[in-house]
Amino acid sequence: MSRLEVDRLQVAYGRVRAVRGVSFSVSESEVVALLGANGAGKSSTLKAIMGLVVADGGRVLLDGESIEGRRPYEIVRRGLGFSPEGRRVFSANSVHENLMAGAHTLARQIAKERLDQVYDYFPPLKERSRQLAGSLSGGEQQTLAIGRALMSRPRILLLDEPTLGLAPVMVERIGEMVRTIQEAEKIAVLIAEQNSAWALDLADRGIVLEVGSIKLEGPAVAMRHDDYVRRAYLGV
Repeated sequence: MSRLEVDRLQVAYGRVRAVRGVSFSVSESEVVALLGANGAGKSSTLKAIMGLVVADGGRVLLDGESIEGRRPYEIVRRGLGFSPEGRRVFSANSVHENLMAGAHTLARQIAKERLDQVYDYFPPLKERSRQLAGSLSGGEQQTLAIGRALMSRPRILLLDEPTLGLAPVMVERIGEMVRTIQEAEKIAVLIAEQNSAWALDLADRGIVLEVGSIKLEGPAVAMRHDDYVRRAYLGV
């Protein structure tokens, strides 16, 4: 069973502490929504898990083995995939080249087979495979970023603000894509997201961060009906 454990994680940028002793887990095939306003510590938590920022306290374990302090490519090789906030595609490279960049941990033949699978998930990307990534719409770039993260065949997929800046119709489409992929591949998904209603509709569990600390957590169904969550994050 794949299991990600975050234990008392601490992240600071100089004197500013972004993450303050956060602990949670993500089990095999589970979808967990990490919720909170801008600056709550969601992105810093995901970046620390992926080794993109250095945690100054706590532990991150994958299947019981510590991965903090490892380089991002080593963490990807161990089974984590990451789609960053703001999409961060390689604008001057083609869609095909962007996707293959996500397959650097795979043997060539396996990467080719995986590319076909990702194109099956995102047919428009196949149609635009020779197009420069920078010329895609925001929604298309988001699907490309998710597709690139999937190329390494992760067991746990981390999505950082996947709906940021997208039109409502594209937000709905991204949700359908995430649900399809999760069900087809039986992978776990950790979503850091400000759009709490959208994320809780996808998730099994929700975790609310405020100023770098966990405010509350629980089953997504219960959180959708929690008075505090409804007032603070669902606009009810």
